[in-house]
Amino acid sequence: MSNEKTSLLEGFKAFLMRGNVIDLAVAVVIGAAFTNIVNSIVKGVINPLVGAFGTKDLEGYSSCLKGTCAKGADGTIDGIQIMWGSVLSAVLSFLITAAVVYFLMVLPMAKYLAMRAAKEKAKEATEEVMEATEIEVLKEIRDALVAQRGSGHSNP
Repeated sequence: MSNEKTSLLEGFKAFLMRGNVIDLAVAVVIGAAFTNIVNSIVKGVINPLVGAFGTKDLEGYSSCLKGTCAKGADGTIDGIQIMWGSVLSAVLSFLITAAVVYFLMVLPMAKYLAMRAAKEKAKEATEEVMEATEIEVLKEIRDALVAQRGSGHSNP
């Protein structure tokens, strides 16, 4: 039983110490912090800008399907209220997040990887040319040796 516990703990330790698990944990923490920044931008900048064309708070936009959607004295709402402003706010938050991730992370990384691939391709092309010239030199040496042998056997 103790061997099983030891191997189980060793397996768990190996799982935790793998690079991808730690990278994932860092990504989750950074993503949470980044989400707070994006939400602050949406609530502090985008919502007021959009709200300048209507209400001050984007999340305050709503429509009423049935009834007046007025709050009663007991706090209940009369009717069915659709809070489409909060949906619009969430969509804007998503678009801003996607734009920031794309323009600040994905696009620069893609350019870097393309540049790196081009360098690797150029390096491989240079190596192929070097290999081809080495093969040509070896063929010339072989031909010269064969010619020497041929001339050496005819002059005994």
